[in-house]
Amino acid sequence: MRNGLINAIIAYTIWGLLPIYWKWFETMPAGEILSHRIIWSFVFVAGLIAVQKRWKELKATITVRSTLVPLIFSSLLITANWLIFIWAVNNGHVVETSIGYYLTPLFNVVLAILFLREKPTGGQWIAVALAAAGVLLVAIDYGSFPWVSISLALSFGFYGLVKKRVTMDASIGLMTETMIVVPVAVIYWGYLGASHADTAWSLPISSLLLLLLSGVATATPLLLFAKAAKKLPLSMLGFVQYIGPTLTLLISVLVFKETISSVLLISFCLIWTALVVYAMSSIRAARALRPADAK
Repeated sequence: MRNGLINAIIAYTIWGLLPIYWKWFETMPAGEILSHRIIWSFVFVAGLIAVQKRWKELKATITVRSTLVPLIFSSLLITANWLIFIWAVNNGHVVETSIGYYLTPLFNVVLAILFLREKPTGGQWIAVALAAAGVLLVAIDYGSFPWVSISLALSFGFYGLVKKRVTMDASIGLMTETMIVVPVAVIYWGYLGASHADTAWSLPISSLLLLLLSGVATATPLLLFAKAAKKLPLSMLGFVQYIGPTLTLLISVLVFKETISSVLLISFCLIWTALVVYAMSSIRAARALRPADAK
């Protein structure tokens, strides 16, 4: 569980800082950025598979229906999540993306109860209630239906559930996911080139090099997340996720100068209090199980 927690913390830290990275390409259409993100992720993960000499394992994965079908779903979910996130960051909705990833842990708890038979303790239920109150305040303060937030929460919540239920190596799983959608990205590249609408190749060399590294920036936290999902309860994984949106929120206010109200500050205090309560309750529950395990 310790290794899973470390992997989750690193993954969510990277995700929390990614708005700075994607903002670098704000002059590019979101669809074009997404196509590069998919293709260079595929290239990066394929390189890992080649170095590890695991092509036979990959072939075995994609020829088994019971593993391929869930990976098709997870591929579509994460692709939709990427597109929504990129569009939101480059169109001044960074705070709304932060709200979305604050919603995700609450959704994860519901999914864990419905599909994984996880049973939160009393303290964990209190944490969920506090976090729900904080998120409700955020939604009210935002003043309109936060479709970006809801879409991000739904897509990433179900993605985490699929990754939790599919038992396979992280790099093999991610390779399969990118391989499923990379043909669409290549076709879109061809369309952009034929219509002379592509903008990537006219970027300054420094920006182009950063775009080529989007595969590394995308795949690294996903690999860490997949490893964490295997070792942590889905509900705990969801609460660790608060690291990401908190960093994103700080970036939106301090770097991108988006406004934040006093109501929003109160809601974030509730959410972080929930995180502390949840962590203390989880530690207490783990300690209570140790004597039983030792018998």
